[in-house]
Amino acid sequence: MSEDGRAVEELTFREAMAELESIVALLESNTLELEESLQKYARGVNLLSSLQKRLGAAEQQIEVLMGELAAAPDDETVDSTLSKA
Repeated sequence: MSEDGRAVEELTFREAMAELESIVALLESNTLELEESLQKYARGVNLLSSLQKRLGAAEQQIEVLMGELAAAPDDETVDSTLSKA
């Protein structure tokens, strides 16, 4: 759960990234007790995994869209002449 009690899946990409950055800063500060550090670390791992999956899905979507653009013939490559055999 995030600081406001939401699950990772409920967060936007930007919210998840901001929370991960916050967790990293907290862990680097060495101000947390061991137990809290472990909880924050586990949350960070979940956030990172979710962010990586979302980026992977976005990359796949872009590849599909780029493939559709590349597959669409333009007017210069389409033979519009009528050939008589």
